[in-house]
Amino acid sequence: MSEKPTVTAALVIIGNEVLSGRTQDANVRFLAVGLNRVGVRLMEARVIADAENEIVEAINALRAKFDYVFTTGGIGPTHDDITSAAVAKALGREFGRNAEAEAVLRGHYRPEEITEARLSMADMPEGAELIDNPVSRAPGFRIENVIVMPGVPSIMQAMFDGYKHNLVGGDPVQSVSITVSLPEGVMAAPLGQLQEDHAPVEFGSYPFVRHGQVGTCLVVRSADEGALQAAADSLRAMIREMGGEPMED
Repeated sequence: MSEKPTVTAALVIIGNEVLSGRTQDANVRFLAVGLNRVGVRLMEARVIADAENEIVEAINALRAKFDYVFTTGGIGPTHDDITSAAVAKALGREFGRNAEAEAVLRGHYRPEEITEARLSMADMPEGAELIDNPVSRAPGFRIENVIVMPGVPSIMQAMFDGYKHNLVGGDPVQSVSITVSLPEGVMAAPLGQLQEDHAPVEFGSYPFVRHGQVGTCLVVRSADEGALQAAADSLRAMIREMGGEPMED
């Protein structure tokens, strides 16, 4: 078994535009994959409105439950960008102008382009550690175990890629995917038994219909390579006992 502890994270997606359907979130999958590569498991994702009380409640609930909490959205220069202030309130920190962040913004914009609205993106909780933004320069930040980033996917992804080496993770979760031309329902009972026999390895079952053919994609996940392969072998044997043929993805 792995000697490294399981390290977990949650994501809070903040924005009325996501809840209204106007904007489609593109960050969950990116973060889930990127975090796993550094040994951090994304365990929960919430989509909430641009409302201070909602942000405060979500941050406080999740930061007590998980090792890291990521937020996306709500740190731009407009009136509805309230994430930074809400994070400060949740953590009981003073909120105001961060001199380092202001210097970054003043170095990016020409003097005639500097407005109070743009400088407001340098307002952060006291003690915030800046996260570099290589795309549009306005930094994100980390305070305690809360990591605050913009919602624009190209900016968020560039910021995460530049910051992820600072995260302390465990062993990455590995997976084996097996497809079989059997309906999910007929495998439910034996699959449940496999889950009991190979706990805490995770078994996932995902039915599909392709070209009129019913089938199921079965996924085994674990951070322990030995346990993963043993569970996958048992799954292949189960499929063959039921008259199917396992096909590896």
